[in-house]
Amino acid sequence: MHEGQLDVTAELVARLVKEQFPQWGDLAVRAVPSHGTVNALFRIGDELVARFPIQPDDAAVVRRTLEDEADAARRLRALSPYPTPEPVAIGEPGGGYPLPWAVQTWIDGTIAYDADVAGSTEFAEDLARFVLALRAAPTDGRTFQGSWRGGVLTSQDEYVADGLERSRGMIDVDALARLWADVRTTPRTEPDVWTHRDLMPGNLLVQNGRLAGVIDVGTFTVSDPAMDLQPAWNLLDPAARKAFRAAVGSDDAEWRRGMAWSFAQAIGCLWYYVETNPVMSRTAHHTLTALLRAS
Repeated sequence: MHEGQLDVTAELVARLVKEQFPQWGDLAVRAVPSHGTVNALFRIGDELVARFPIQPDDAAVVRRTLEDEADAARRLRALSPYPTPEPVAIGEPGGGYPLPWAVQTWIDGTIAYDADVAGSTEFAEDLARFVLALRAAPTDGRTFQGSWRGGVLTSQDEYVADGLERSRGMIDVDALARLWADVRTTPRTEPDVWTHRDLMPGNLLVQNGRLAGVIDVGTFTVSDPAMDLQPAWNLLDPAARKAFRAAVGSDDAEWRRGMAWSFAQAIGCLWYYVETNPVMSRTAHHTLTALLRAS
């Protein structure tokens, strides 16, 4: 998916586990099929999952990132009404793999990509319950400090413009440009709240048609409340979207900012993953099409 991407195999992971965590050395290691774009995933037995970053970077930087992700995971676990991963350990480089790596608890469920929940108002209301639980937690005055999505919408202008240009021939970019111009300056008066910030269908787990867990929790932080409205367009159909909005209680301005944040993520994924991760690219196309139809 990425230039210079690191190759990680189950055999390599099994060796590293045996060397660094002998208490798990007899557990089976197997690769987990995933549409994720940051980590390669491997089950360790039935209760653990190892996450190996796949893009080259400085090992010290990656370790700090994994430590920050572990802190975020612990905080989210304390707030979430649904299961989320618990950080267990951080592994060291070795065996030809140059970076630290993480171990978390495994959460059972079918990813929403593969579950028939797009039209489920019950699932939409489960999502709203998760979002509202995070919003209700005290932030103690924290504000968004990141460079990724979650702060000021207009910070995404250059990224969006590049994505639009690269997406010509794949979607109606002129209509999308008009939509971005319309939503990018939507006002905001609400303070930052706790947000997951990456509620993609692949991060939502389903059992028996209901939300069973939320994964990929490293982006959890305080940001614009509208960040966690993503599923309205990347997953839900119009009826379930309406139920989600009603359950969350979004006013017009928050809803439009949610559209804008979803737009900003999707426009970069559409062209970038068209060949290397078709599921991500198709999800981006679905999201952008839903936004056009809803505008």
